[in-house]
Amino acid sequence: MPERLFYELDITKRALIFDAGLKEFSQHPYDTASTNSIIKFAGISKGSLFKYFKNKEDLYFFILDSVIADLVTETTKDMSNLKGNLFEVVIGYAAIEFNWHISNPEKYQLLKRAFIDDHSAIFKKTINRYEASAESLYDSLLSDHLTKEPSSQKNTKIIKWVVEGFNQEFNPIIDSFDDVGMLKDAYLEELINYLNIVKNGIAD
Repeated sequence: MPERLFYELDITKRALIFDAGLKEFSQHPYDTASTNSIIKFAGISKGSLFKYFKNKEDLYFFILDSVIADLVTETTKDMSNLKGNLFEVVIGYAAIEFNWHISNPEKYQLLKRAFIDDHSAIFKKTINRYEASAESLYDSLLSDHLTKEPSSQKNTKIIKWVVEGFNQEFNPIIDSFDDVGMLKDAYLEELINYLNIVKNGIAD
């Protein structure tokens, strides 16, 4: 979390530091992202930056926290409009999230870097930091279809396992798409294929 001095800055200065950090961390892996570039873009000294944040990692997670909070806030607004069965809701939310990515390309680039496994120490910390909140968001998404019946809970778990497994398989090829719109179309098409297999049953 930022130090108290950061919040004593005027909102324009805070936004400039945030934008500088977002720009650098979205364009470069964490290990090679440069605090020198950040302070140059923000127009502050390195000494000032580390009065506002304990270290580079503290700054990184402040920016990532802010981006994820924005994603959750904006997509949650549209979640209440999702209608249909369990499968349709999952697909609908995926489309909503991709629409946010398309509208926020720099934030999307940061999230893409943050959640694609690069075997780094910061990736492991990132997963540990956000795993519980991601689970909570997904449970909220499926809450209208979840009852106390064991069969309902098992159905929800199966859908979650399928989506998680599909994401792990799909994530490594994300960088092969230059256009997020094309990525959205490919992702949704393949996700629908997998969910249809679950919905209709696996044929012999």
